[in-house]
Amino acid sequence: MEKIGRYRWTMCALLFFATTINYIDRQITGILGPTLQAEFGWSETQYADITSYWTAAYAIGFLFVGRFIDRVGVRLGFAAAVVVWSIAAAAHGMVQSVFGFALARFVLGLGEAGNFPAAIKATAEWFPRHERAFSTGIFNSGSNVAAIITAILVPWITLTWGWREAFVITGSFGFVWLLFWWPMYRRPHEHPHVSAKELAYIRDGQETEAEPSKRVGWLELLRYRQTWTFLVGKFMTDGVWWFYLFWLPKFLDARYGIKLGKLALPIIVIYLVADVGSVGGGWLSGFLIKRGWPVAKARKSALLIAALLIVPTAAAPLAPTLWVAVSLVSVAAAAHQWWSANLFTTASDMFPRHAIGSVVGLGGFAGAAGGVLFQRLTGRILEATGSNYVPVFLICGSAYVTALLIIHLLAPKMEPVALRSA
Repeated sequence: MEKIGRYRWTMCALLFFATTINYIDRQITGILGPTLQAEFGWSETQYADITSYWTAAYAIGFLFVGRFIDRVGVRLGFAAAVVVWSIAAAAHGMVQSVFGFALARFVLGLGEAGNFPAAIKATAEWFPRHERAFSTGIFNSGSNVAAIITAILVPWITLTWGWREAFVITGSFGFVWLLFWWPMYRRPHEHPHVSAKELAYIRDGQETEAEPSKRVGWLELLRYRQTWTFLVGKFMTDGVWWFYLFWLPKFLDARYGIKLGKLALPIIVIYLVADVGSVGGGWLSGFLIKRGWPVAKARKSALLIAALLIVPTAAAPLAPTLWVAVSLVSVAAAAHQWWSANLFTTASDMFPRHAIGSVVGLGGFAGAAGGVLFQRLTGRILEATGSNYVPVFLICGSAYVTALLIIHLLAPKMEPVALRSA
């Protein structure tokens, strides 16, 4: 009997490494937050504004990059995004002013907006429906691996050579990835390493669609409740994840006195646990679907478990010891990744392949817009309360349950959309 073949997992590995590099380049500012504040003399509000420049650009980029990827395809679109963000990441180490740093952050956000629309579209091209959440969880776990690598590598580079060198060295990683991506990525039916058996397996459960002559417009997508479920989920929860990336080292420093040289261990623990959530959450909904559960029930059950696991993180600032706080945040980070793997997959559940990039782009814009608001709100809360993190973590703990309630009200059955332009 001919084996199905597993080349699709090679594509998943490429997406994993791209996501890892993407998050290293964005998270380095969070690791170096106290160092950069001392270097440039930023207040809490100014630090919040600086991080929000990246998020604002990320939002703007999402409005266009998803449609760009739908138009030119995953291979070229992803490569272009990596070139832009890698140049911007390295440029952080060459700037001489606060304006230059803010500009580099802005361009970085524009480029990094390409990662998830491209990766989700590639997943829809390469995986049958019952494997999409699992494969999404695997490549999305690169964000957690990135946090671990950043926590180990960046302090070492900074303490050895300086913070500028840390940006330049990590910014070069994207160009190494391109050496593998460009020759290896093709669509399944065009790829010489994909057997007929694996191609049939990949197409099992996928919609059979012809490419439309007219692209789907934003206004048309916004007519559907299914679009708004994805937008709401991203708007209300993406900012929480970025709070962990950009503010967690500062929180550990302010609450428990954890400096740059001792930051690695708690960060490693948090994101190792988060990896389990990313892969496990994606696996669970796929397992339920294979057992015969309706797609909507399987996805929402996974989302509900994640939302409930996040609620206790509200108590993290009140934890009596560092490791109690780390435990609470670890579970919340794992549950966010669990949530994210399933939320991303709902876009490919509800929309045809030719519209997925645009839908994910709109959702990314909504998530980044929520992130801008949350970052600026965080800075102002901390400035007004003398770095009291309790109100901020209360928002983090309640955001997901609220988002899931709205999602369920908007699209109880998460039915697939029949686009007019299709």
